[in-house]
Parts: sequence; structure tokens; C-alpha cells
Amino acid sequence: MQIGNRFRCYPTPAQAQVLLQWIGCQRYIYNAKVGEDQYFRSFARKSLTHTGEFAPIDQQYSQFKTELTPWLSEVPSIVLRNGTVLWKQAYSRYFSKLGGRPNFHKKHGKQSVWLTSELFEFTPVVDAETGEITGHQLHIGSKKYPVGFVEFKAHKDYKPPASLHISIHAGHWHISFNYDDKTIEPSDKDTTAWLMQFDAAELREMTVGLDRGVALPLAGSDGQQFDFTPVQDKRLAAQEKHKKRWQKRQSRRTKGSKNWLKAKRKVARYQRYGADVRRDVAHKTSCTLALDQRYKLYVFEALKVKNMTKKAKPKQDEQGRWMRNGAAAKSGLNKAILASTWGQTQVFLQYKARRQGKLVIEVPAHYSSQECAACGHIHKDNRVSQSVFVCQSCQHTDHADHNAGKVIAGRGVKQLLAGKGVKKEKKRCGILRNKVGAVGSEPGAAMHSTLGETEVSRLGGNTPALWSLTQETTARTPSGV
Repeated sequence: MQIGNRFRCYPTPAQAQVLLQWIGCQRYIYNAKVGEDQYFRSFARKSLTHTGEFAPIDQQYSQFKTELTPWLSEVPSIVLRNGTVLWKQAYSRYFSKLGGRPNFHKKHGKQSVWLTSELFEFTPVVDAETGEITGHQLHIGSKKYPVGFVEFKAHKDYKPPASLHISIHAGHWHISFNYDDKTIEPSDKDTTAWLMQFDAAELREMTVGLDRGVALPLAGSDGQQFDFTPVQDKRLAAQEKHKKRWQKRQSRRTKGSKNWLKAKRKVARYQRYGADVRRDVAHKTSCTLALDQRYKLYVFEALKVKNMTKKAKPKQDEQGRWMRNGAAAKSGLNKAILASTWGQTQVFLQYKARRQGKLVIEVPAHYSSQECAACGHIHKDNRVSQSVFVCQSCQHTDHADHNAGKVIAGRGVKQLLAGKGVKKEKKRCGILRNKVGAVGSEPGAAMHSTLGETEVSRLGGNTPALWSLTQETTARTPSGV
């Protein structure tokens, strides 16, 4: 199975400057390929001189190295090549109908550079007394473009990968990579077939229902509660206060000035802190659930978070005057939902449970907070308050979130035994390694794309495709374009 790692790294100021240059050049090549594709698709049907010429779907980048871009020659060609590979991979996702066409990458926010094995090496660190390998040193660069040894902090065991990403976000540097540990990971289909061997009573004992809310982010049918700690809540509130203060300062300063950039970095730092805390809570919650030996089946409500967090629609009266629409209250609710780690926790639990041979499914969410887990009676008055549930039929009393968790668990068991537990597997695509017949790649490339018949759209935007051309073409950019 694939194991992912993300470690903090600490380049020196000189190393950071070189890595930032690599990041910018790789982004430039990626955006140049996007612009080239958009240019051809915009004018191929409007200009007589471009009749029959189409945007090349390849990995060539030499046309972008001109006298106007001398700085592209100051970085390894592998960095530039990898930018075209990333663009080609994005287009492969479009061909597989997994997303839209590649778009321009912006220079603000999180930035990263993809390095293949030609530009880095993990050197083992051997203990002089015992002779055991105690860790690795990460060397980045080549003989012509040296960067040196970059310090990083590994918080868990890992194996050296074939490629890695070096990223920077709000002043923090990270290295991230994945590797195959040669362990066979059971599929959801196999796990479902195994779980369906049990009867309803046995399956209910190994099932936990998980109810998500705003006041309490996650509550289990077994009485477990997962929430931010008081210290985290206090620090998040303080960071939010500082962020708003620096946002006001940034808005009053001249855009592009040094003080404006200083305020921008401050805002990004406070935003990053909140994201790091939420990610940490989601990882710890999902890990606790996945390692619980009592449960083999985890059931969530099928919530459409994107729809739940839409802005309030404006309202007008008959005279055309704007009316109150509760936009402020809706904005606060949206912010609370997005900060509750609903989506992250479920995504993390899915892959962690799969590694343990367990299953995560979703069930319809309608009336789960109003249904009694004891008798099944549904009424809006059953939920007396945010945390109190009292059934109007059988007088069953419970914590409202735990009662909803039990209802969700029961629905999950019924759905699984009815043969509706597993969703259709998502299509995936990637760049294959060392494939004969690759186009536009250099010797020693770690990853290549393949030549073959592929459905290609030549229309503007992300419109439906026309099935006529191959993915690889030989058309090149006209001189002077």
C-alpha cells in the first residue's frame, strides 16, 4: 500500500532562495503550457493561418527558453521538464473526465516544486559504535546546480522515495512524498463481502455510527465525543483575533509595499496555524477510531457540505428594496461548519480504516436527529434542545448526538446487508514509469506519459469533448508566437 509522509524541513536562507527560484521556474513552464494550449484553442477556429494546427499535448518546453527568459537556464532542466509532466498529468485527468483542463497556477498561497531522483538523494546516517542506520541526510541538487544538505525532521519511519515535493506555505517549508511498503491493502469490495457474512445483531456490535455537528464536531453511537481541547479553542480564538487585526492593517497599506507584504505574511501565518490545528485534530480523531478493535464498520451521514455552506441569497421586496436575509448568521454558520473538520476526518478515516481491513460508508441523513433509536418514532419535538433528546412516544432519553449516532449505525447495518454498502470505485489516472514510446522526455526521467489514442476536446473552456484526435500531436507553436 502507498504510505504518505509530510515532514518539516529547514533550508538555510541561501538554500531557500535557490528553491524559490526552482519553484518559480517550474510554475512558469506549467503556466506557459497552459497559455499555449489556450492560445491554440482560442484561435484555431478563427484564424485561417492556424487551420489544421492544434495545441501540442506533449512534454516539450524548449520553445519557452528564449532570450527573453534567460533565467530558465539558471535552473536544472529536470525542474523545467517536471513542470511539463505535471501539466501533462493534469491534462490526463481531463481526458479521463476526472476534472477540468489545467488552469494557471498563481504565485501566492502554497507553492511547491516537484523533484525526481536526479535532483535529490537520501544519504544514510550510520552510528559509529553500533553500525546501525539512525536516519538519513537529504541532499538536494546536482553537480552543476548544488543546493546542499537540507535539514528535515522526520516524526515517523519512512523509506526513501523515487520523487518528492518541496513546498512552502506562510514561511514554513515541508517535504512530502509517498512510497509503497509492499503490503497488500484489502479493497472495500472485499471488506464488504467479509462483513456481509455476519447477521444483523453481530454486525451491529462491530458498527459505530458517527454524527457530525457544529457544537460537537463528532459524536459516536458508543458515547465517544471528539472535539477541540480547551487549550486549542483558546489559541484558535486568539489567532483569529490577531488575523483580523492584521487584515485591517493590510487593507490600509499600499498594495505591494514592504509593510503591505509584512501584513500579508502575518495574516497567512495565523491562517496556517488554524489549518494545522484542524488537520491535527482530524488525524488524531481518525487514528483513534481506526485503531479501535471493537469496530469494523464506520457509518457517516451523507452530508453535502458544499451545499450547506453556500452564501445566503439576497432578497428583494415588491418595490425592489433589499430585505434582511440573515447573511451574517449564515456566514457564521458556514464558518463553524468549515472549521469543524467534518470532511477531513472522514477522508482520513477512510484510508486508515482500509489499511486495517475496515470499511467506511455513508447513509442518508434525513431525520437522523429527530428519529428515536429505541422505537423509530420521528418527530421534530423529540429533540428538546441541542443536546437533549426525549422521545415523545416511548420516553427514551439520551444525548441528542449519541442518539443520532445510533440511528446512523442502524441505517448503516441495514444498507450494508442490502448490498448497497460500497460505492463505485473512482477512476484514477497517473503518469506511468519508464514506458517505451514516451514523447518529450529526457533520459533518466523518473516518470513518463504514454502514447495512445485518447479522447480530446478542442473546444473552449471545460466543454464536452470531441472524439477525433490523439492525445499526442506533432504540431508546434509557430515562430514568433
